[in-house]
Amino acid sequence: MPSDETPAPRAMELLRRVPYGRLATSMRALPFLAVARHIVSDGRILLRMHSGFGYHEACDGSVVAYGADNYNAASADKGEGLWSVQFTGPAEIVHPCPEQEELFGAAPVRANGEPFAPAYLRIDPHFATEHTLGFDASQVVRHAA
Repeated sequence: MPSDETPAPRAMELLRRVPYGRLATSMRALPFLAVARHIVSDGRILLRMHSGFGYHEACDGSVVAYGADNYNAASADKGEGLWSVQFTGPAEIVHPCPEQEELFGAAPVRANGEPFAPAYLRIDPHFATEHTLGFDASQVVRHAA
């Protein structure tokens, strides 16, 4: 994909609608999922996560997957449909500029009971997919009883 093109514009636009997603890769030959705060900047995905788990180090220089969805969003209850997006590409540890840090907003105070220490990753998405589930206006999306 040419570097001057924004990858999967619709998927990137959907990603901007929610603040958190899940990072997937492997660490010591075992798969893991980690929750991360994200922003979209210059066609790339910047993640903020807790550094205490070491996940950012396992991702640095590796191809990772990142996904987000609106499955718990209020818009899903209004018949607007559900969606999920997934991105795959190389990740690297970065230090965001002050403007990017501001876009992340307030960081959590704790992660698993310890003080939250931010680590930042940049994903250069090479592959993106999106999936949608549509409902008509008469349907309401609810939890099963």
